[in-house]
Amino acid sequence: MRERLRLPLAPGSLPGVVAAALTLACSEFVRSGLYGAYLQQAAPGLLGLPKKEAVAVAATAFSVHFFTDTLMRSPVGVLISRRGVRPVMLAGAALCVLAMALLTQAHAIWLLLLVAALHGVGFSALWPGLVNLTAEAAYESHQGRTLTAVTMSVMPAVGLGVLVLGALGGRPFGQIALLIVGVQALALVSVLFVKVRPRPVPAERPPARARMKVAARALAPLIPAAFMQTLTLTLLGPLLFTLYPELGLNYWSMVGVLGVGGVVAFASMPFTGRVADGGRARLAVTLGFALLGLGLALFATTPPVWTLFLLAALVGLGYAFLSPGWAALVVSRLPEAERPAAWGVLMTMENIGTSLGPLLGAFAYRQYGLPGPFVTGAVLAAVTALGYVAFRRSFQRRPDPSPSS
Repeated sequence: MRERLRLPLAPGSLPGVVAAALTLACSEFVRSGLYGAYLQQAAPGLLGLPKKEAVAVAATAFSVHFFTDTLMRSPVGVLISRRGVRPVMLAGAALCVLAMALLTQAHAIWLLLLVAALHGVGFSALWPGLVNLTAEAAYESHQGRTLTAVTMSVMPAVGLGVLVLGALGGRPFGQIALLIVGVQALALVSVLFVKVRPRPVPAERPPARARMKVAARALAPLIPAAFMQTLTLTLLGPLLFTLYPELGLNYWSMVGVLGVGGVVAFASMPFTGRVADGGRARLAVTLGFALLGLGLALFATTPPVWTLFLLAALVGLGYAFLSPGWAALVVSRLPEAERPAAWGVLMTMENIGTSLGPLLGAFAYRQYGLPGPFVTGAVLAAVTALGYVAFRRSFQRRPDPSPSS
């Protein structure tokens, strides 16, 4: 009976992974909805300021939140490696609940920004916690696919948060505080069900300095890759509603183009995930960036509308190679004992790339018009793909964790 459920997770680890994913999903619902849709609408009433000033403060609050989240990712990784996933996620979720409770009293600019910073510190524990827990629970033969599936399962909560809290944007915060604090409290409760398998400690553990040296060698080629991939993937996000009319699309045809890309990406991942987990993670990432660059370059030519659907499929296929390929590459490179701390460093670089991508895309659009962001993204994708080819030896295997290293 048990054999019919061949889940790629160690026995008994599924409930913990589901609980951690629920924690992150609830927290993303609150964060994405709050900063992405609600706060800009509610800030004038919350702060008692004119609309333009209040919107500027709301944008600053998001920047402060994102900055503290980014800044804390590396320290959080170190904490997870020393204290374990569950207590760190529990502390992070508790800080998020406290921040949302304090938001009901944030009628001054300084207090709103302080709450956003506290929220960022708490939130920084959740993504590293989930990915480390999943990587430890997944079988080595399925780590890339499992990490991709679990992280993708959280994404619907992002869109749902924007839609729900965006629709409630005209209401005072006091009227929806119960919803926001309640969903964040559900995230805290979910952490209580996170169970972590005890990690076996080797009889002869290398000295700390030797372990750090091994982790640094493993991280070296991944740090620029982490930065470049998020920089490339976030160029176009905030520009979508600006660019689609210039491509000859209306709103629903834009939704259709995005839908085709998403369907192709998810439908292809069972195949691309097998490539990534089959010892060819670097090849999967290289193919992903090559296809992404080709698709973006063709978008820049402003082709006929019907071809945009084909290009969306091409970009979706590129993402299908890239996502599990990157996950498999990271877990295959990082030594397991140092993985939480090293992953924190990588997530810091990913967040930096995420924050700079929209700025670079906006600058390219301002300077060169419609083709600018697409050409910039295509060049970055091509450079990143060539980097994986030129420095392929750096990604071939995990550094030797022996004391002699």
